[in-house]
Amino acid sequence: MATTKPFTAPPIFTLLFAFFLVASPIHCFYLPGVAPRDFQAGDPLQVKVNKLSSTKTQLPYDYYFLSYCKPSQIVNSAENLGEVLRGDRIENSVYAFKMREEQSCRIACRKKLDAEAAKNFKEKIDDEYRVNMILDNLPVAVIKQRKDGAEGKAYEHGFRVGFKGKYTGSKDEKYFIYNHLSFKVMYHKDSETDAARIVGFEYKEWKDKDTQLITCTKNMIHGSTVPQEVDDNKEIVFTSDVTFEESSTKWASRWDTYLLMNDDQIHWFSIINSLMIVLFLSGMVAMIMMRTLYRDIANYNQLETQDEAQEETGWKLVHGDVFRPPLNSSLLCVYVGTGVQVFLMTLVTMIFALLGFLSPSNRGGLMTAMVLLWVFMGLFAGYSSARLYKMFKGTEWKKNTLKTAFMFPGILFGIFFILNALIWGEKSSGAVPFGTMFALVVLWFGISVPLVFVGSYLGFKKPAIEDPVKTNKIPRQIPEQAWYMKPVFSILIGGILPFGAVFIELFFILTSIWLNQFYYIFGFLFIVFVILLITCAEITIVLCYFQLCSEDYHWWWRSYLTAGSSALYLFLYSIFYFFTKLEITKLVSGILYFGYMLIGSYAFFVLTGTIGYYACFWFVRKIYASVKID
Repeated sequence: MATTKPFTAPPIFTLLFAFFLVASPIHCFYLPGVAPRDFQAGDPLQVKVNKLSSTKTQLPYDYYFLSYCKPSQIVNSAENLGEVLRGDRIENSVYAFKMREEQSCRIACRKKLDAEAAKNFKEKIDDEYRVNMILDNLPVAVIKQRKDGAEGKAYEHGFRVGFKGKYTGSKDEKYFIYNHLSFKVMYHKDSETDAARIVGFEYKEWKDKDTQLITCTKNMIHGSTVPQEVDDNKEIVFTSDVTFEESSTKWASRWDTYLLMNDDQIHWFSIINSLMIVLFLSGMVAMIMMRTLYRDIANYNQLETQDEAQEETGWKLVHGDVFRPPLNSSLLCVYVGTGVQVFLMTLVTMIFALLGFLSPSNRGGLMTAMVLLWVFMGLFAGYSSARLYKMFKGTEWKKNTLKTAFMFPGILFGIFFILNALIWGEKSSGAVPFGTMFALVVLWFGISVPLVFVGSYLGFKKPAIEDPVKTNKIPRQIPEQAWYMKPVFSILIGGILPFGAVFIELFFILTSIWLNQFYYIFGFLFIVFVILLITCAEITIVLCYFQLCSEDYHWWWRSYLTAGSSALYLFLYSIFYFFTKLEITKLVSGILYFGYMLIGSYAFFVLTGTIGYYACFWFVRKIYASVKID
């Protein structure tokens, strides 16, 4: 009587199941630093200030770079690595009030502008800088009309420093500053305890014609008007109002308005359309490959005489050369190892993001996670690189390991250092401080490099991967190739499909990075990522099959470059995006944009190239192990 083997869950699933069983009675759990805070009436509320940001320059500045009101002692809030790398500088401010106690025209301070201060204000108004403030971990926002015309409010992050306008009857354009800050705090009250949680922090932006406030009469602030003109030796009176409004929005949903995308219908349609096209193409590719390959293998295995085998043409003829190590095999090992590191970092980061650990409320969390994961994934980079290097019968494993540990991070760090020097020259808060730069170097040399060596040692100790067929001593002559099978053409064609899988999502990612929007739909991003992997693998396998059929056995590097060429299209798309969507005018800002996009494209090249290589490696081993070779 047949017996069935009982199903045993893998340890990781058992652990997850146990976790959910334990966690089920609990209503919810919160991440450190983003847990809700209850405020009673009269509890003090402290507004914190963040950087000044502009989509025109991409250079953030510290809030106190401009002559705003300063507290007696400026205290920096605790910042994580990601916040520093993003240019966030969160500090205390003079704006403080009490929960559910409204204030009218509270004078913060008076400032007399000197020539330097006035010049700084004018420059920031010209460059459309916005002030970013935080209350209870919520960024200040201005209500704006939704682009799709639907009901409900949408938010714009921060408020403008000022604007340019003209006095009645004058032709001269003057600079005006928003010196009066009118805040509205929304709260959700617990009916039983009377405690409240803050669920909204809005700023009412004064229209250019509003030169007089109801709450601040001329008598109260000695004939001043709002907004006030910025000029040398002019006194600016900074004032504020605060109102409180009860809201039905619960604390758990308070970020929803910030994360609302105005063009969400276009977004969903584009994503689904892109996925359907790519899935259809992938299905077609898989079907063609399966039918063609099965027929080829059946034909080859039915050949009985050596004469028939010699008359046959196609991929079987190059069996004696297909596993011949390529030129610069050590460099290929380095790039494959680095690609494994990038892939695992991206995968684990996305899983954390899907679980909600890297939401926008956890400021700087995404960047911190990526840096730390990159460092710890060095173990797998060393292991993959060493396994491949040993298969190519390499002997200098320490030299190969050093290249793996230093080549990709070294190039990235070099570009990053040059860009950082440019930001320093602009006196921007976006420049990474020396202490943080030193910490990054310590993470690299102190953790990543040793882990690469440990992985490499483990990989080299393993027995070498055996080839399914023997390699001839004398290389076979490669026949003249058709123009469409030439390396450059087939490599460039191969990158189009993987890029097509991601370019819609890429638009939204670039918008979130360069236009100060929040990116949060990691579920769709993960689906697109999976589709990208499938597409890279299948297009590389197809082109590799055609290449072997035309008796060209130099597939190692070509498989890597075929999928990796999608990075070229990504960079070209970033150039198109720069000229069509951004309003960057400064040379330094343009260099920063293309510098960071170059880093992103390089990482994308390594990621997609490695996926293509491994897919082709598996495919070639599979087909040559399936045929009888005497």
